[in-house]
Amino acid sequence: MAFDEFIERLKEFHEERGTILEAAPRVNGKNIDLQKLFNSVISQGGYDQVSREKLAWRRVGQEFHLGSTNAAAYAFALKTVYYKNLAAYEIKSIHNKEPPPVEVLENVTARGGDLLSRTAQNYQIPSTRDDLVNGQDEDGSGDEDVKTPKEDRMEIDEPGSGSGRTTRGLRQAPPQRVLFQPDMSSTRQIRNSSGRTQSPQPTATTSNAYSFSTSSNPSLMSNSVANYEPRPPMPLTLRGVTTPANNSALFYQQKQRLIGGKASRAKEVPKPGPLRSGIKEEQDYALHHLVKISHERGDKLKFSHFPNMAELLVEYALGVSSLYYAIKWEISYTEENGDTGSLDGLFGTPDILDRIKQLTRTDPADELETSDFANRLQKINEAGLTLRNLVLLEENAVYVSEMAQLRDFLSVALALPNDPRLAELKHYVLDITEQVTKYWSLSADDPLYRCLLGELAKGTDRGAILTTLRAICRISMNLEQPNTLSGVPTSVIENLFNWLLLTDEELLGADLDFLYQYTAVPANVAFLLHHSHSSPATLSIHPFLSQLVRLCQHNHERSVFKILKRSAVPADQSNSIPTVPPDLMSRLLKMDEPDRSNRWMKCVFEEDAESEITQIALWQAYQSRFTAHSSEGAMLSASDFIKNVSSIFSGASAQVSNDNHQAKFIIKGIRPRRHPVDLNGRPYMRCLWRDPSNYTLDSRGKKQPRDCGAYLLKSDDMFEHLCLAHIGLIRQPVAPIAEGENDSSATTRKWDLSHTNEKIQDLDCYWSNCRRFSRQRTNPLSPTKRNLGNHVKTHLSNSSRSQLHPPQDTENGITKATTSQKEGNEGKEAVWEEFCMWNTATDEKGDAAGVPLTAMLVLRNLARNVPKAVEHMRSERSERSSFGGANGFNGMNGVGRNGFATNGGGRNFATTEVMQSLFLPLRDRLVWSLAHNRSLGPYVHDVLKLVDKGMEG
Repeated sequence: MAFDEFIERLKEFHEERGTILEAAPRVNGKNIDLQKLFNSVISQGGYDQVSREKLAWRRVGQEFHLGSTNAAAYAFALKTVYYKNLAAYEIKSIHNKEPPPVEVLENVTARGGDLLSRTAQNYQIPSTRDDLVNGQDEDGSGDEDVKTPKEDRMEIDEPGSGSGRTTRGLRQAPPQRVLFQPDMSSTRQIRNSSGRTQSPQPTATTSNAYSFSTSSNPSLMSNSVANYEPRPPMPLTLRGVTTPANNSALFYQQKQRLIGGKASRAKEVPKPGPLRSGIKEEQDYALHHLVKISHERGDKLKFSHFPNMAELLVEYALGVSSLYYAIKWEISYTEENGDTGSLDGLFGTPDILDRIKQLTRTDPADELETSDFANRLQKINEAGLTLRNLVLLEENAVYVSEMAQLRDFLSVALALPNDPRLAELKHYVLDITEQVTKYWSLSADDPLYRCLLGELAKGTDRGAILTTLRAICRISMNLEQPNTLSGVPTSVIENLFNWLLLTDEELLGADLDFLYQYTAVPANVAFLLHHSHSSPATLSIHPFLSQLVRLCQHNHERSVFKILKRSAVPADQSNSIPTVPPDLMSRLLKMDEPDRSNRWMKCVFEEDAESEITQIALWQAYQSRFTAHSSEGAMLSASDFIKNVSSIFSGASAQVSNDNHQAKFIIKGIRPRRHPVDLNGRPYMRCLWRDPSNYTLDSRGKKQPRDCGAYLLKSDDMFEHLCLAHIGLIRQPVAPIAEGENDSSATTRKWDLSHTNEKIQDLDCYWSNCRRFSRQRTNPLSPTKRNLGNHVKTHLSNSSRSQLHPPQDTENGITKATTSQKEGNEGKEAVWEEFCMWNTATDEKGDAAGVPLTAMLVLRNLARNVPKAVEHMRSERSERSSFGGANGFNGMNGVGRNGFATNGGGRNFATTEVMQSLFLPLRDRLVWSLAHNRSLGPYVHDVLKLVDKGMEG
């Protein structure tokens, strides 16, 4: 079943059930394929079976590469994803049963299993808080052998048990003691005394100083048991405490009432907890265990279940400022008294950076670190690490995003001095910022936004740069208000341009994500244009665009696609093995075996998966060629010769076929060449002259002319062979031949053309089936040797150069394989057309992904928004025309009210000129990417379309 079809069925099921499907869940930042998860669990027996087996959910999680540092938490998170989205669907579709109601399935935790037998009557809904206290972190995989110990249940001795057994654990409801009343009657027992009323007897326990058993009086024991009633539960009255976290409006009203100076500042009630106690041992103990718990069980620790925990951690971490400045920050939830160290806990402190600039540093100038400084910084790092670990949980990130003091703390921490000792804390702060900025909308004047841009302006720590870029890109991600990224200084943009030159793929991805959001706003594009065309130019946009085009082919892979243009035609087996030309034979005879036989087979055979040749035919061809020359070198044996075939041709193999129930020994995967090739792979030309005097008789006794069959390597040699052997021309010496000179050399002899113009009645062209002189009806040529010699040149190549190299044709990056000259339809090789593609990274659906896609999206933003930016700049210029001339952007170099720059220099900065200046040098490279990058092609097409539209004005 396809993925989309599976998701559609799942959505329909959840709609009928009345639940919400999370189609793209994430665990540890990785997408979970619901279809893959469903198939994996079903293959192991289903939800109940996997939950029964120890560590089974961890093994399922390994298929999704969730990580091993916190495997228990990730396994439970993966189990919860299946439980919420797929468990009911499994029961319905796999087991053909009705799933339990939503109240006892999707609305409760994923603890345990036995979903097939779960009903609303037999299932008790657990308490989430009790689960947390008792340490019940059941993920169905039997993860941790050591869990938070549960309180042992006390075993209470019932009254009159007489067991004398010491109870374990704490007593919850101790039995009531009965005062001892001595028996004043006679000690003598009579038979009819059973109806006498006995005095109450004490309960027999080992802790009493006395021991009394009710076994001597059974009636008393039965009455005690029958009349026993447990102590009724005492209701515990809880009173809610109003805090700024749960009732910020009330504190705001109190703040407004107190403004005016008549009432003094209200004293805040100290918050409970060891972090506020001021006792160093308690604070160290609390921070140490909070770090451990947040790391091991961070998915269970929620701020909403522990009031004031987040506020206390932020307040404690703010103490880092006292290590460098004479300041102690105090968070106020009432009025502002104007103190430098007072932070607004309701709405934040917008002038926090100005306050920090006014502070004086108190740390030693020689960076001498005291033990007290190191201990305090370590505990502050632990508080920051605890916050960082806990905000990785989405619910905690939402909780702290509503805390105004958190934004102040982040700004304070990022504005601290550039001290290497603060690197760890700053990384924790940036991690926290990355998790919460998606719930905030930060303006250009926001202190936290300015601090983040300051981190990018420094550009010294790779980890800090990556986290800062991701944090800025996530601003207002979960809000309707867009992230405009306004107010980015030129120093930051210059760093972004420079980082594109690095080979760090992770940094490239974060950098391009930032630029994609930045260039999506026309005002930001106008800012780039202004500073790239100002005098002097502070930014260089042309190298930036060129680098973006280069990144479109980042980490490309070359792939070759072949298209069959013409199928191969098998050669006739009766005369398929070509003869070896004399010049090639002379070179082969100079070689030793087995090199000679190997070279001979490469010259006369080629690979063809559909062809075959008998082993005996191949052996006989080898013998017929070289037996006469055996004196010049020993020949191979038949077995060695056949074994060498598979080593020469990788696709060939010796096989035995059954033809009409008779064993036939063949070589599968090779066939004779149409024309032999020399040792360098250059094909020979075959003389196709069919003289009527050279014929054979067929089965019916009819004459069939046959080819000359001579093989020559060059066209010039073939022409000379035709003239001498078939046309009848001769060469005459130019001068008397000296002694010892080769009289057959073409340099010493020339053609005798004295009788070439005479007409010969039966003279004709017998090249294949030409018959040029006898078949021509209009404008017939005179049958002379001169005309025949000029005509046969048309059957040959124009230059012998084509015979020196294998014939190929390359055009626009497409290599077209061609074959040598062939006549008729016999023995033609297959003709393939090769297409070379340079594709980049793709996702699981085959769409473009990664750095090339983001780079192309940035180019698309620029191509779309450059015309808009120029028009806005023109409107700014027209509104302020009193500062310049009547036309163009002249007379003023500055920035308009809406952030669009105006350009000076008296030049008409038209849209067409800008688009041509920016994109015309890139057009050829973009067209090349369009033709050779299949995955990125649609996006390149969009960019080219926008560029053409912008150039049209």
